[in-house]
Amino acid sequence: MQHVGIIGGGAWGTALAVVARRAGRDVTLWALEPEVVSAVNTDQRNPLYLPDVALAPGITATTDMAAAAVADIILLVTPAQHIRRVCATLSPHIKPNTPVLVCAKGIERGTSALMTDVVAETLPQAAMMVLSGPTFAREVALGLPTAITLGVSDQVIGRQVAAAVSSPTFRPYLSEDVVGAEVGGAVKNVLAIGCGMADGKGLGANARAALLTRGLAEIVRLAIARGGKPETLMGLSGLGDLVLTATSLQSRNYSLGVALGKGQTLDEVLGARRSVTEGVTTAEAVVTLAAKLKVDMPICAAIDRVLNHGASIGDMLRGLLERPLRDEVDPAVRR
Repeated sequence: MQHVGIIGGGAWGTALAVVARRAGRDVTLWALEPEVVSAVNTDQRNPLYLPDVALAPGITATTDMAAAAVADIILLVTPAQHIRRVCATLSPHIKPNTPVLVCAKGIERGTSALMTDVVAETLPQAAMMVLSGPTFAREVALGLPTAITLGVSDQVIGRQVAAAVSSPTFRPYLSEDVVGAEVGGAVKNVLAIGCGMADGKGLGANARAALLTRGLAEIVRLAIARGGKPETLMGLSGLGDLVLTATSLQSRNYSLGVALGKGQTLDEVLGARRSVTEGVTTAEAVVTLAAKLKVDMPICAAIDRVLNHGASIGDMLRGLLERPLRDEVDPAVRR
């Protein structure tokens, strides 16, 4: 597993290229933008998405997806809503049983499919895995200590992949609960927007803590309904990722929520950004999936109403506070 192909030249894809190279692998980074490819190959930098991080020699960039797809390990790092199209392009070039790591965090709009569902449909020849957990791209690229979940169904291949990308500052932990790891990574983006809204409104640390903990309960309910395990959501890809993403302005989702809470419009915030804010599109898909599975997710539903249906943040918060009183622990997770 010497050659790693990274599909996606944004900040996270570039950071993972640095991780793989730091672990001693040969890296081919596919990027959509020719200017990114040119800068990586000539200046060892990604000026659009990670401008202040120097890239080590041995990372080659390309606009030819086939050149990255022939690698021994493939990391899918394009935005979630583009994964289906990207996989369709990759499919003719990937060798059977190639480990393909889903690194995008989201749920597909229109189908309510998890990213692993999409990959299973479009890349049936792949050995599919999920890489998820509390990671800010810049910190990872700079070599700051990071721990992450690698969700695998095949422990043997999973351990080989973990060994191939691990380093003293990047530590993967294996989990057999692929679904739980993926649900945690997707839904936390929606909840981070809600926490940002509350902070932007100046509602205080108590309100943010309540949204975090009750939001985590919603993640657990959805994961269980999809076949995941509640204990997975107490780990890196659940609680860890949620706390990181919902409390720091480094997070695109949290910072978007803060801006909305302070009175900016969604179009204003998104119009000033180059990178995708996954929670905006995932919110609608989460609510649709929850309805299909008959899972109660009032916080995510309220955030979706603000993002996609014109509700005000004040109405959202009042609606949540006026809900009937209930037990804290859900029957589904009681032991």
